Amino acid sequence: MNSGGGPVAQRTAARTAGSRWALWTAIAVLVGLGLVLVFLLAQATNNRELYEQHYARLFVVNVVVATGLALVILWGVYRLFTRLRKGKFGSRLLIKLAAIFALVGVLPGLLIYTVSFQFVSRSIESWFDVKVEGALDSGLTLARTSLDTQARDFGNQLRAASSALADTPDALAALPLDQIRTQLGATDATLWSSSGRLIASAGQSRFDLTPERPSAQLMRNLRTQGVSTLIEGLDDVGNPQSPSAGQPRIRALVLVTSRSVGLVSEQRLLQAVQPLPSALVADALAVQEANREYQERALGRDGLRRMYIGTLTLTLFLAVFSAVLLAVMLGKQLATPLLMIADGVRQVAAGDLTPKLVMQGRDELVGLTRSFADMTQQLADARAIADTSMREAVAARTNLQTILDNLTAGVIVLDAQGTIQSTNPGATRVLRLPMAAYTGRSLGDLPGLDQFAQEVASQFELFEGERLEHGLDHWQHQFELYGHGGGGVATEAISLLARGAAMPDGLRLLVFDDITEVVSAQRSQAWGEVARRLAHEIKNPLTPIQLSAERLERRLNDKLEPADRAVLTKSVRTIVDQVDAMQRLVNEFRDYARLPTAQLQPVDLNELIGEVLHLYGSHADATRANGPALRFEPDARCPRIMGDAQQLRQVIHNLVQNALDATQDNEGVPSADTAVMIRTHWAEASGRVRMSVVDAGHGFTDAILKRVFEPYVTTKAKGTGLGLAVVKKIAEEHGARIDVSNRLHDGRVVGAQVSLSFEPAPA
Repeated sequence: MNSGGGPVAQRTAARTAGSRWALWTAIAVLVGLGLVLVFLLAQATNNRELYEQHYARLFVVNVVVATGLALVILWGVYRLFTRLRKGKFGSRLLIKLAAIFALVGVLPGLLIYTVSFQFVSRSIESWFDVKVEGALDSGLTLARTSLDTQARDFGNQLRAASSALADTPDALAALPLDQIRTQLGATDATLWSSSGRLIASAGQSRFDLTPERPSAQLMRNLRTQGVSTLIEGLDDVGNPQSPSAGQPRIRALVLVTSRSVGLVSEQRLLQAVQPLPSALVADALAVQEANREYQERALGRDGLRRMYIGTLTLTLFLAVFSAVLLAVMLGKQLATPLLMIADGVRQVAAGDLTPKLVMQGRDELVGLTRSFADMTQQLADARAIADTSMREAVAARTNLQTILDNLTAGVIVLDAQGTIQSTNPGATRVLRLPMAAYTGRSLGDLPGLDQFAQEVASQFELFEGERLEHGLDHWQHQFELYGHGGGGVATEAISLLARGAAMPDGLRLLVFDDITEVVSAQRSQAWGEVARRLAHEIKNPLTPIQLSAERLERRLNDKLEPADRAVLTKSVRTIVDQVDAMQRLVNEFRDYARLPTAQLQPVDLNELIGEVLHLYGSHADATRANGPALRFEPDARCPRIMGDAQQLRQVIHNLVQNALDATQDNEGVPSADTAVMIRTHWAEASGRVRMSVVDAGHGFTDAILKRVFEPYVTTKAKGTGLGLAVVKKIAEEHGARIDVSNRLHDGRVVGAQVSLSFEPAPA
């Protein structure tokens, strides 16, 4: 063989030449011994007296030759099993080939030996009791049949029970394996891989450091019969020195059929041991012992029979020797290229694609080694290219995943049915839902997103219909999300700007961002501009209108009749009052548009709320004389916050006044529920101070709740709707979070709640 170097090829060629010489020498010896034995057998047949005269010498020669042949056979078997114990690669294949060739040589010899033995026995000992012998043979056959039936039933039961392990992973096979052992009444059960690796064990083998692997005989029977059984220990009963002494048992081996299909899945073998019934074993041994004693007595009665049997036995030994020797030699010749290929396959499976050895020759097996070496080289080249491509793909995927993970926008990949395939952390932040937990579910199944899912699906349908016609590569749309959070409290609206595009394999890409703050800022900026224009355009003519009305009253008061004078006075008073109302309205718009920058300093929020409540003639747990009750529940643990005391007073005043107005207008609520509650709470988990104002009014409709912080949005009959807008601007100046929600009880709105969350002042 060659692999690019000469020494290896020379050593291999020398070993091959030595093997061939030993093979031809063994054949010559076997032919010589065979001719001698055939000659002696012919002489014994023709000259009985000569054979009996030299019987002692022939017997000694037979014993010596038989002993030598037996030692040679045992030495060959010992070498094979020594290789197997050392774990040398290819030992099992050599044993299998040796066993196959040995059977080819032994079976015909056994057949001839059996026929000759029966002929000698029946012709010489025809006087012997045939009925007794037949009865013993029938009993022995019946015992063996019973044992074989017991073993076959156990094998079928084990094969039926192995279905429980069909799709069970190796790591979880211990428990079902123990259940199978208990179900079948077995003392031991083991699960092996086809390569001889122990996967799991139950019973006595759990305490063995090296559990017994399935034997070669069991493996051969398994391949030919589907279920392999073997009765062990039957011949060793009563012999305590035997290594397999103990209760006779049935050893069964079945193939665990997996319902999964895979190119690299490894077959698994289930082996179990079941003790034989004591009564059946006793009966079988009794029949066997009776038959053995009968045969010994029969053999001891006639020396001539022993001579023939000795010759036949020596012939049998020769056949066995020749078969085993030929099996080893021929098996090695056949196995060498196969072992090289198998070893190369194992190296390739382990990732070793270095150049492989190639044998020299012209036969098909040698050509197979060359083809395997060429294939290995091609695999090495292909793997080098694949590794380069894989590294590039992994790098690109890593970069893409890093970009997706750090995007502020949300990204969701959907299939054609709207099922979520993957998301990024931005989607969790924008939608305020654990999106990773909903992978594999429909977008419409997410809480509060059913309407959003329908609108997204509609946009994709329109996009699919117009994409080819107009050459579009994406669609873009603005959505308003409005759902309900936990605790029966309605949450505010979220404005999303979404963009969709088609992906390969029918997937859909949805990218969206939260533009709620942007929309709110745009609306606030627009209302501020409106407020400035109103303050400028309306305030200027108000003073001339008021002065002109008062001047008309002074000029005409003395010139009119009393009735006309009263009408003039009333009309002028109406004009002046309405001008004052319009001036107050303009001032409120001016204040909203020109809200000063907050001067943040450490402030005690509980103390500040108490000061504001004193203006209402109320304090904690006090009830107003007129109107709803006003209660204050402070949390003494609240630290100081950073805030502008003047602006925070305005916030508290606006919220309390709105709560009182809403509660007083709701006459349908029982008096016990008409209290306006102000609470403070220190949330250690989030590290923020929370102030909540709770009323018992009618709450907000969905339409109002979506735009509650916009100017001139109100539910009161009187008022400009600038209260919550001013509160929103002040909260933004303080870096506080503000939430407005309805309070629900049994599905019915029982009031509203406004909450502000402040960061504590630095220690």
